[in-house]
Amino acid sequence: MTALTLTQARLPGRTGAVDVEIRDGVVKRIVPAGESGGAGARGGAGKAGAGGAKTGVDQVIELGGRWLLPGFWDEHVHFALWAAHSRRLDLSAANSAAQAADLLRAGLGGGSSDEPLVAVGFRDASWVDAPHRDLLDALPTDRQIFAISADLHAVWLNGAALRRIGHPDHPTGVLREAECFAVETALAEESAAQGASWIAAAARQAAAKGTIGIVDLTMDWTRDDWLAQRAGGLDVLRVECGVYPAQLDQAIAAGGRTGEAIAGDELLRVGPFKVVADGSLNTRTAWCFDPYPGMEGPGRFGVESVGFDELVHLMRRAAAAGLTPAIHAIGDRCAAVVLDAFAAVGCGGRVEHAQLMRWADMDRMAELGLVASIQPVHALDDRAVADRMWPGRTERSFPMAALAQRGIRLALGSDAPVAPLDPWATVAAAVARCRDGEEPWHGEQAISAGQAIAASARGHGSVTVGMVADLQAVERDPFAADAESLRTMPVAATFLAGRPVGAGLG
Repeated sequence: MTALTLTQARLPGRTGAVDVEIRDGVVKRIVPAGESGGAGARGGAGKAGAGGAKTGVDQVIELGGRWLLPGFWDEHVHFALWAAHSRRLDLSAANSAAQAADLLRAGLGGGSSDEPLVAVGFRDASWVDAPHRDLLDALPTDRQIFAISADLHAVWLNGAALRRIGHPDHPTGVLREAECFAVETALAEESAAQGASWIAAAARQAAAKGTIGIVDLTMDWTRDDWLAQRAGGLDVLRVECGVYPAQLDQAIAAGGRTGEAIAGDELLRVGPFKVVADGSLNTRTAWCFDPYPGMEGPGRFGVESVGFDELVHLMRRAAAAGLTPAIHAIGDRCAAVVLDAFAAVGCGGRVEHAQLMRWADMDRMAELGLVASIQPVHALDDRAVADRMWPGRTERSFPMAALAQRGIRLALGSDAPVAPLDPWATVAAAVARCRDGEEPWHGEQAISAGQAIAASARGHGSVTVGMVADLQAVERDPFAADAESLRTMPVAATFLAGRPVGAGLG
């Protein structure tokens, strides 16, 4: 039997310190501090009981009054891209295409002409000028240039990069949606060797922030990659590996239902089945009932990425194989159609993003028993663009409070690398709907710290007897912290089934 006692812990919303006894990875007892018999030195073995008999406590860690919470899940992350993006040129500060080109010029450095320059993070929806290949072709380099938008739904290329991917005559150099995804996948495959070490480092960084699990929605067959990481000794995160339509046959043949262990490994499980049903707000491809201001033609409402009949067919196949559908829907028209598809198939599942929904569709979502997988930091990143592109509708954008009031379960995440994989930034955004001194953006849609914690920990709002000991110890009381204190929450330690995996207690 493995045993750990965490002494002198505080639980948010509860008075007095407690000791938490963990046996075989499960919380077995929570007692007033000092009553556990685990009063040994920090990190040391438990003391012997009367007559020299052991108390059964193998290890004691004193938390010194720190707050103990459930560990967090990031319910929507593209992990390989997140690991790679942290090593790529950042264009997020650019306020125009010209500024982005200047940042790319400065980033050319002394790189080899054979080495592509990959940049990330541009947001062009509010630019006065448009990204175009001519701006990149004017830069003093022969290198291939790939600039990936912050939302991952567009990529901006120069002529050299366009020739490489077989689109030498593309008029603008800006590829969107499916064409963009193909480019991003190719770039990820080329960096696979380096990517393995990047992923391991990013996993450890995530654990140090209180993250104990991720739903990896990388657009690739990730099971083998994560099995290789596990074989190499990486054991700091639980990972659920998502499946896309391109891998559906392979997933069905491999077997395993959503939530089941992969190859007997308890840290790796089959994830949901994801379909991208529309585009994104920044790329103006989220499928909406109302047109985007200033746009004309059939694309002015956004993009229906998958037809209804095909969506129902894919969801029905996945559900029959035990794979839970998780359908990307950002625009309100797409959300309505996705709910129609869930009703037609008759299965449960998740709506990924749910950034804009009609009130009546929120009611339908509750009736269907679906989960809302939302990324609160996007509300802060997208507020100016949403006000411009969704005028008069933003009161029902990122409607976390409205969804929660209807009894819909929230599952919070980052969508990293679209936003950083930082669970406390996610919690702060959900609670405050603002940052950096801004006024709250539709503050009526904010949720409480308790709700945000539960939505980040698969319904576990607090540490309770019987739960798996996936825990984090933090330095501040999250129920008393303001938005900035939540966003910068110091995590003292993270535990995976009672095993320390994150930061060490100082």
